[in-house]
Formats: sequence, structure tokens, C-alpha cells
Amino acid sequence: MVNGYQRWDAHSDLVTNHSTNARAVDQPIAGLIRDLKSRGLLDETLVVWSGEFGRTPFAQGGKGRDHNEHGFSLWMAGGGIKPGVTYGATDDWGYKSVDNPLQIHDLHATMLHQLGIDHEELTYRFSGRDIRLTDVHGKVIEDILL
Repeated sequence: MVNGYQRWDAHSDLVTNHSTNARAVDQPIAGLIRDLKSRGLLDETLVVWSGEFGRTPFAQGGKGRDHNEHGFSLWMAGGGIKPGVTYGATDDWGYKSVDNPLQIHDLHATMLHQLGIDHEELTYRFSGRDIRLTDVHGKVIEDILL
């Protein structure tokens, strides 16, 4: 709990939790993006808003939601990302990715690409296995790039 708020990990009272937290971050995030844009920095600054996983579409204990590794949302702005693009979708219940499913390695490969780093160039051999930041996976998500 931070400053009296149970942050985004809402296993109980999800509606109150997420509504309170969304109100707390909405204006500061908008202010950051407006400020970056007004200073001409948004085109070279990648802003990523994401959690570590999604939430299941069904209740946990009546008012909460459990962790969902099968589908979640995030957004990116600036840094060479096409504005206003939606990429991928979950099923009708928000449980499982069904359209353009990605792995976290794809997100990492794309973020590194936008920073000018080829994630495959970072490969090194360790204990007989190729290792890199994106494991041995990851493809750049070209469809979301300017």
C-alpha cells in the first residue's frame, strides 16, 4: 500500500481500486505527453505504459480479478510509434489474445529497435546456449512503427 492506496494489484475491490488509481495518474500522464510534445521531444522519447500482466475477466472472491498472462493491454506513445493504432485483440471476454498475439520478447525487441539497438546483435553464447535480452525469441512489431 502506498499513501493509503492499494496500487494496481487489485485482487479485491477492483472497481474502486482501478478507478482511484486511474484518476491519480490520468492528468500527470497527459501532462508528461503534452510537455514532451510541446518541447519537440515526443518524437524521440518512447513512453510505455504497461503492467506486468492483465486481469482475468472473471471475479476473484467477488470483487477482484486474478492475474492473466493470456492477454493484457499496454500503450506506447512517441518514439516512432504510430499514433492511434490498436494492434491485437483479446477474445470477447478479454481472457485470451486472439488477434496478432505477441510475446513479451516481441515488445522488448520493438522497444530496443526504437532505441537503435538490434536485439539479435546482443546474442552471446553461455553454457552451450544462445542468450540475449529477448531470450532467443522476439520480432520487431513493424506494423506499429512510423
